[in-house]
Amino acid sequence: MGRVTDTTRIRTVRVREGTLYAGRKGDHVAVEEPLDIRVNGQQLSLTMRTPGHDIELIHGFLHGEAVIRDREDIVEARYCDGAVVDDGSGFARNTYNVMDFTTSRPQLLPLVTKNFTTTSACGVCGSESIDAVRQKSRYTLLRSWAIDPRAILSAARELTDHQPVFARTGGVHAAALVDLEGNLLVVREDVGRHNAVDKVIGWALLEDRLPLRDCFLLVSSRASFEIAQKAYMAGIPMLACVSAATSLAVETAEEFGMTLVGFTRAAEDGDGRMNVYTHPDRLDLSAVEG
Repeated sequence: MGRVTDTTRIRTVRVREGTLYAGRKGDHVAVEEPLDIRVNGQQLSLTMRTPGHDIELIHGFLHGEAVIRDREDIVEARYCDGAVVDDGSGFARNTYNVMDFTTSRPQLLPLVTKNFTTTSACGVCGSESIDAVRQKSRYTLLRSWAIDPRAILSAARELTDHQPVFARTGGVHAAALVDLEGNLLVVREDVGRHNAVDKVIGWALLEDRLPLRDCFLLVSSRASFEIAQKAYMAGIPMLACVSAATSLAVETAEEFGMTLVGFTRAAEDGDGRMNVYTHPDRLDLSAVEG
């Protein structure tokens, strides 16, 4: 498996009390490599990601695009020989950047004729509209629970301690599935925020946990349409992000009946704040004062 971090020599520049200083030092950077995703031997997508948990990533991606529904839809997942030729043998060397999934239903093959090209900066949207996403999802979002906002802040605070790659590089995003008591069920990191989400949803799919009706999705990035889409496809009723929400994410969450929380900022002393964009009924505010 490829490295998740690398080292490089950098030039440092700083100003202290008006005086300019420069130096050199080693620095850690997050690894970004392509992953060629193939289904039944046919190329479906090329995405830039941080190596690791690739099987979860592809399961989550294929589920989000409604290509598969259950883990039983995949009978084999294997890395293929990459494009790098070994200098000694002359044979193609496995670079762990090409993975082929074989489906249990051959009829899936004609359904994956559209190629998706994604980057670590923006997710893939295989659907042309919010209505198209709604038609693809098998789940309705549960409305029978309400969570104490302090549990959301507790999870956001704990998330920082589960981001080792970010701690070394400052260059990756994190996604987590959190239960209604604020416990982190799984955390994944990636240079692509949508990849991190695919990894945690792929984990849930492989663990037979879908639909994820009794937990929420927490992301260290902003909330975009793609992330709201992926959450809806997995039956997740609430999405909380550390940063802002985009206008289309707000519109999507409103129409899907999803609670969208932004600027989820937790302090070490237990205090914190958040903005609730849509469907605040899933937050238990019975203890509010003032």
